[in-house]
Amino acid sequence: MNALIIFALLLVLMLTGMPISISLGLTVLTFLFTMTQVPIESVALKLFTGIEKFEIMAIPFFILAGNFLTHGGVARRMINFATSMVGHWHGGLALAGVLACALFAAVSGSSPATVVAIGSIILPAMVKQGYPKRFGAGVITTSGALGILIPPSIVMVMYSVTTNTSVGALFMAGVVPGIMLAFLLGLTTWVLAKKHNYPRMPKATWGERFAAFRKSGWGLLLIVIVMGGIYSGVFTPTEAAAMAAVYAFIIAVFVYKDLKLKQVGKVLLDSASMSAMLLYIITNAVLFSFLMTSENIPQEMAAWLTAQGLGPIAFLLVVNILLLIAGNFMEPSSIVLIMAPILFPVAVALGINPIHFGILIVVNMEVGMCHPPVGLNLYVASGITKMGISELTVAVMPWLLTMLGFLLVVTYVPAISLWLPNLVYGSVG
Repeated sequence: MNALIIFALLLVLMLTGMPISISLGLTVLTFLFTMTQVPIESVALKLFTGIEKFEIMAIPFFILAGNFLTHGGVARRMINFATSMVGHWHGGLALAGVLACALFAAVSGSSPATVVAIGSIILPAMVKQGYPKRFGAGVITTSGALGILIPPSIVMVMYSVTTNTSVGALFMAGVVPGIMLAFLLGLTTWVLAKKHNYPRMPKATWGERFAAFRKSGWGLLLIVIVMGGIYSGVFTPTEAAAMAAVYAFIIAVFVYKDLKLKQVGKVLLDSASMSAMLLYIITNAVLFSFLMTSENIPQEMAAWLTAQGLGPIAFLLVVNILLLIAGNFMEPSSIVLIMAPILFPVAVALGINPIHFGILIVVNMEVGMCHPPVGLNLYVASGITKMGISELTVAVMPWLLTMLGFLLVVTYVPAISLWLPNLVYGSVG
């Protein structure tokens, strides 16, 4: 009964159009002060302890690094390199967009940042070359979602904080699924481009490719610094995020010189604003989790789900459906912070690997970012292309179906997620 009251209150507040973070906070405070004897001091303490975890510091640093890279010309150089490699194939510029999104995802950790950085440069170029605007928008909206699957990933950090799972193992687990999904999105793009005979570009010489690689090398080196530093044990994921922010600042301002010193203040303010929004959501989600735990709701829900006789296969199907439905109403950060504490204990009880379960959740979040009504990537792409959400929804459909097919494969073939971390760590879970 308490669970029904809590979720009904949360749903009502969300339906009023209230931001999810405020809805969470008001739900918790209303229930605590009217239906429980929990002292107000414990609420204040939980608010503070909720965001004092060392891993959470990675989030503002990765956001800052992504913003420096977005404004610092790194995206443009990555696009030039990607175009030199695949531009001569059918739909070459669109394929370059997919490859550039994958490369930028490996240094930014954010899907919206990837869509903005790559989309704002490559979409006008595609329209100029004769591609339909709808096709270009579909490619970039969905490929931008790679930002939260290819490590480093802000959503993975949130899952790690919520479930006490290794961030390093999660980052490693995202590599193979990220490459696979990038390939499948590229394959979908190529098939559609060949079918409609979209433009191809002249084949670049190896000299031109090397020159493009050399120019983008400073940006690509960040992938080596972040991932190499984590897995060699030189620094933790949080320290890697701080290193990424400093490195991104140096190459944007002093190496590429595309970002002027007077613009740095605006980048810092934008990053602080986005970080504050995410940390506010995290804080309220921690409060919500505290309320759920104090009312024993996750344990009771876990017991109920287990009592239904659901095996791992049926449970994972139910999880996918739940997360895809949640994706219609909430953005990824909120879903992970609310749903993971409830679903995680059941997954563990059923013998599902925590790392595999984390990747499954992240892929679900990717799909949610590309469909209405709250798909963040749709809104970002809408701002770049000046297209309506309904038109964009139709545009992304072929790639969205590809992502749903990939979600099924990742769900039921754990080896895709676990092969690389098992190779590096021996055994994870």
